[in-house]
Amino acid sequence: MTPREWADVLKQAAPNGKPWIIDGLADAMPVLERNYEIDTPDRQSHFLAQVIHESDGLRTTQEYASGSAYEGRKDLGNVHKGDGVRYKGRGLIQLTGRANYQAAATAMDEDFVADPGKVERFPAAATVSGWFWKTHKLNRHADANDIRAVTRAINGGLTHLDRRTAALADIRKALA
Repeated sequence: MTPREWADVLKQAAPNGKPWIIDGLADAMPVLERNYEIDTPDRQSHFLAQVIHESDGLRTTQEYASGSAYEGRKDLGNVHKGDGVRYKGRGLIQLTGRANYQAAATAMDEDFVADPGKVERFPAAATVSGWFWKTHKLNRHADANDIRAVTRAINGGLTHLDRRTAALADIRKALA
């Protein structure tokens, strides 16, 4: 599909999405398909359903919470004072924690650690999410149509599984 066609699909699936997010994601979809193998209807549907949920219906590329809940979380690599707020969730899949920002920075040759706000802006907001998707091997779960496994990998649990399932139905309908 072309970016214009992707934008139409995204507007249908997330009618309250912000135009700059819809356009940024639509423009990034060909890169996500090619570089991160999000290239089948099942993979695209699962990826977009999670993105729609994590970005509050394509309305934000930054977590609403302050990030203070992540302070001192060594499992996220937040080992310096202020890391929780500095490396709160950003991007379409909400990259969280110093360790994840560093891993994405290394993989993508971008300095997300020095400039974490870069992850909020396109194209990084989309490509970091594609990178996360691929490095966590989420295509295998999408291929198996296992929304629970995809959600666990992204969220660490099954938080808002009902909303993610509804987003999956919406995106599949929009793609049909």
